[in-house]
Amino acid sequence: MNELKIRDRIIGDGSPAFIIAEMAWSHDGSLENAQRIIKAASEAKADAVKFHITSIDEYMVPHYRSGKDRASVSKEGKSLYDYLRSINLSQKDWETLFNFAKEQNLLIIAMCNDLESLNFASNLDPDIYDIHFSCLSDEDFVKEVAKKRKPVFLSIGASTLGEIEKAVFWIKEMGNEEIALIYGFQNYPTKPENINIRYIPSLKQIFSVPVGFADHTDGGSELAMIIPVAALSVGANIIEKHITYDRNVRGEDYESALNPDDLKKFVVFIREVEKALGSPALRLLSQAELKYREVAKKRTVAKFDISKNTKITKDMIAFKRSDEGIYPEESKFLIGRITKYDIKKNEGITWEKIL
Repeated sequence: MNELKIRDRIIGDGSPAFIIAEMAWSHDGSLENAQRIIKAASEAKADAVKFHITSIDEYMVPHYRSGKDRASVSKEGKSLYDYLRSINLSQKDWETLFNFAKEQNLLIIAMCNDLESLNFASNLDPDIYDIHFSCLSDEDFVKEVAKKRKPVFLSIGASTLGEIEKAVFWIKEMGNEEIALIYGFQNYPTKPENINIRYIPSLKQIFSVPVGFADHTDGGSELAMIIPVAALSVGANIIEKHITYDRNVRGEDYESALNPDDLKKFVVFIREVEKALGSPALRLLSQAELKYREVAKKRTVAKFDISKNTKITKDMIAFKRSDEGIYPEESKFLIGRITKYDIKKNEGITWEKIL
């Protein structure tokens, strides 16, 4: 599988999961909120923050998702076009946020949903571009992203295998081999039965690129911590979580987002699970395992009192947990040997006690 190297991070099998804090629209149109989110992502030790940079008029038509219950939660009075337009950050804001994220030592992922935004963002020098699944079949746009000569993440939720194959082909056709796939069904909050985490190994096998998981389960549920771990256990190389400044505000994208403190706990949780997952490679026992083996493994002990100068027979020995004694697999070499000392019942039999 191809690895990606982005600054000092390596994305691929055998490397720590690349953790993305996705801000999306959870800033609610506020530069200050956006800075709070970026700061929280940095303090949580996420690897990257993901920005959605959009020229609304280039991305959607004015009547898109208009009418009651067609826009975001509690925003029924506006079409999605009007609502997103009202909270869209200015280019000046984005310039400020790019600089701020760099100061926070975060990699920056730019999800640009239209050509105008792509050209603007390229001047700010993001580390990675992300193509939303809604743009995946737009050949010209995909190729323009690939031409930027930066790693390209393809968000592939609700995309067919054929659509993914075409997008990957177009990117490679432009001479860009730095590709990762981000799988995750985005009808958030996503129900567990709609997630299908076992698809991740199949994607890795088919495309031979790093594959990540974008989690959109309810950010207030225990599953928000558990399901990404399941993705990690089947080989996900990237984990993406939405972050907001305050879930209680119930702003845009809050449904699957974590609060700052929860994101911090989440990153620690993922890193601890990674330690537990270890490596599938054949290996020697660790020092911790050797120590446990020394304490817990059964040893060879005397079944009853054995006098000095006695020839040992099989019926004289037993295997019990003891602080001393040779291991059972060595006991066959005791048979027929002579005791050097008296050995009490339940006393461990060691080579020092045998002639």
